[in-house]
Amino acid sequence: MNVGYSVPHVVTGKPVEIGGSEGRIEATARGCVFTILKACEFLGLPINKAKVAIQGYGNAGYNVARLIKKEGAKVIAVSDSKGGIHNEEGLNLEDVMRHKKETGSVIDFPEAKNITNKELLELDCEILVPAALENQIDENNAHKIKARIIAEAANGPTTPEADKILFSRGIFIIPDILANAGGVTVSYFEWVQDLQAFSGKNRM
Repeated sequence: MNVGYSVPHVVTGKPVEIGGSEGRIEATARGCVFTILKACEFLGLPINKAKVAIQGYGNAGYNVARLIKKEGAKVIAVSDSKGGIHNEEGLNLEDVMRHKKETGSVIDFPEAKNITNKELLELDCEILVPAALENQIDENNAHKIKARIIAEAANGPTTPEADKILFSRGIFIIPDILANAGGVTVSYFEWVQDLQAFSGKNRM
């Protein structure tokens, strides 16, 4: 509008056909999974023996679940704003997503039991991924967290008071500024490719 011609690099997240980058939709989730795998390697935790609970089943949460399951982990719980579901034997993620699209929520999924978002955070698991709202882990529930790793896919899901408690308990936290940086990283790629008039075939 200001210069009178198209300047595609000023907006990111565009379709590939008009200058976007491939992989943008799942970029945040993929970056989160990269950090989880590195944390598991650092802690000596085999990913194929890890149980994962994910608060949130939108773009970030669903894709984290899908990608980490491909790495061999077992996703035992997911949730949305209405509540969560839990199956200790693991969830069929595509069936859960189909159920959510049909009913508007993951709750009442036939192959799992309903739980609250609060209960999800306190499940016995190796990896907890808060991928929904901020301030979900606070001083009231931090001492009940059983996960070895918390990967903050949401922005600010852990309060400063809870952070101190988790640190004192030896729980490994991957902070949001790192765990969910995949999206902004690919936005940077898109900005650079558009500045230089490259195609959008930037694969992650």
